[in-house]
Amino acid sequence: MIFENQYIQERIKKSLELKAEGINPYPNVIDKGIGSKAFLEQFGYLVESENKRDETKSVTLTGRIKLLRIMGKAAFAKIQDSDSVIQLYYSRDDLPEGYYNKIKKLIEVGDIVTATGFPFVTQTGELTLHCSSFEIVTKTVSPLPEKFHGLQDTELRYRQRYLDMIMNPEIKDTFVMRSKIVSLIRRFFESKTFLEVETPMLHPIPGGANARPFITHHNALDVSRYLRIAPELYLKRLIVGGMDAVFEINRNFRNEGMDHTHNPEFTMIEFYWAYHRYTDLMEITEELMDYLFSELSLPKELPYGDLNIDFTTPFAKVSYIESLTSIGGVPAEIATDRIRALEYLKVNNQKVDENLSLGYLQAELFDTFVESKLVNPTFITDFPIDISPLARRSDANPDIAERFELFIAGKEIANGFSELNDPIDQYERFKAQVEAKEVTGDDETMHMDLDYVRALSYGMPPTAGEGIGVDRLVMMLTNQHSIRDVLLFPAMRQEVALQINDDIK
Repeated sequence: MIFENQYIQERIKKSLELKAEGINPYPNVIDKGIGSKAFLEQFGYLVESENKRDETKSVTLTGRIKLLRIMGKAAFAKIQDSDSVIQLYYSRDDLPEGYYNKIKKLIEVGDIVTATGFPFVTQTGELTLHCSSFEIVTKTVSPLPEKFHGLQDTELRYRQRYLDMIMNPEIKDTFVMRSKIVSLIRRFFESKTFLEVETPMLHPIPGGANARPFITHHNALDVSRYLRIAPELYLKRLIVGGMDAVFEINRNFRNEGMDHTHNPEFTMIEFYWAYHRYTDLMEITEELMDYLFSELSLPKELPYGDLNIDFTTPFAKVSYIESLTSIGGVPAEIATDRIRALEYLKVNNQKVDENLSLGYLQAELFDTFVESKLVNPTFITDFPIDISPLARRSDANPDIAERFELFIAGKEIANGFSELNDPIDQYERFKAQVEAKEVTGDDETMHMDLDYVRALSYGMPPTAGEGIGVDRLVMMLTNQHSIRDVLLFPAMRQEVALQINDDIK
C-alpha cells in the first residue's frame, strides 16, 4: 500500500483533523491572486522607501510552502509559485479569532496555501506579505525531501518529474525554453508559407528511416501496426497530392537503445519543399538558426559543457569523403576502397560485417573517426548512395546522394536531401533493401512500401525534405547533456515496486 509510510500516515491524520475543525483541506473555488512576480514588481519600491509598509493595499498570493518557521503566536512562511518565492507573515492576532491555533500544527511544508494582506518590509529588508487571511488550498500527503539536500537522485528526478520541479524549480527554465523553441520553429515555417499537417502515428509498414519499430496490434482490423519511426513517406504523399510546402512537428518512435542522446520517443520537425534542392535546405536551416538566436536573444557563441560552439552562419560545409580524410585522418586510398576500408576498421578494433558495401563501411569510418570531431555546426554533404535509400542520386556522380546531415558538438541534429522522385529507381532501392534484410537479418532495414511507390508513379515534383531533432537542438541551446533533461517525462525502466518518498527519513 502506497500510504503505509509513517510520515504519510501522520499527514493524513492532520488532514482529517482539519476536516474535523470545519476546514476543507481541498477547497475548489480559489482566488489565486496576483502572483509573486507581480508582487515583487509592484511593491519592490518599499525596500528603498522610508515607510516600509502600505496598509492601503490588499494583495492575494498563492503558493506551496517551502519553509515554515513558527514562533509561538506568529509564524513566517515562504511560499513558491510558478515564478518565485515570497515570504508571508501571519499571527494569532491578525487572523480570525481561534483560527491560528487551529491551523498552527496542521499546516506543514509542502502544503499549498492562499493568503491575503498588505505588503511590508521586514527588519532584515525582505519584502513580505502581512496576512489578514491565511487558508489552505491543498493539504499534501507526501512530505517533501529535506530542503538542504533537495532531490539529488538523478533517476528519481526523471521518474518523479513533478517532485523534481517542486524541489528544483530552476529546471522549469529549460522546459520554458523548449516550449519557446518549438513555438518559434512553427512560426518560422508558417512565415515561409509552409502548411502544418498531421500524419498517422500508426503505420501499416515501418518506413521513412532505418530503425527498429515498435509493433502493436489493431484489434478491429486484426492486423499488426507500427508506431511511426518517421512521417517522411506520408508527407511526401502530400507533395504528390499538390501541397508544395508542408511540415509536421510531432513524435517519432524507435525501439532501440537509450543513452544520453536517444529516447525511444522523441520530437522531430520534418518539412518538405517542392521545387527546391538540398542546397536550399541548408540555407533555410541557417535562416532558422539565425531566427531562433535572434528571437531568444542568445549570443552566437554558446557554452556546451567544456566546449564553446560558434553558431555564426554560414555553417561549414564538407563533403562526406573529404570529411573522412581531412577531419577523420583516414587515407584517401582507404576511404574509397572497400577491402582496404574493411581492413582499416579491423585494425582499429571496429567489429563490422564482412558483407557490408563500401558506402556502409564509409559510414562506419565516419562514425568512428569523424563524428565526434564536428564541434561547430557543420553540414556533411554528398552521402554514399547506398546508405541513402530515399535520396536523389547526384547527376554528376551516381554513387553519391544529394544529401546532408548537420552536426553540432559531435551530434547529428538534422538530415536532409533532394528527394528521390523516380518511382522505378525507388522501387529498385526498396527491393535491394529487402534483399539485404534477408541476408543480414537487420531489423532496421526499410520495408517495401508499394503504395508509396504507386504515389510516386503519379508524379512528385522535384522536392527537398529535411528532419531536425528538436530534443537535441534544445540540448544544444540550453547546455544540457542528457536528452532526459529536456524531456519532461523520459522513458525509464519499470520500477520493481512503487514507493512514495521511500527516501525520506
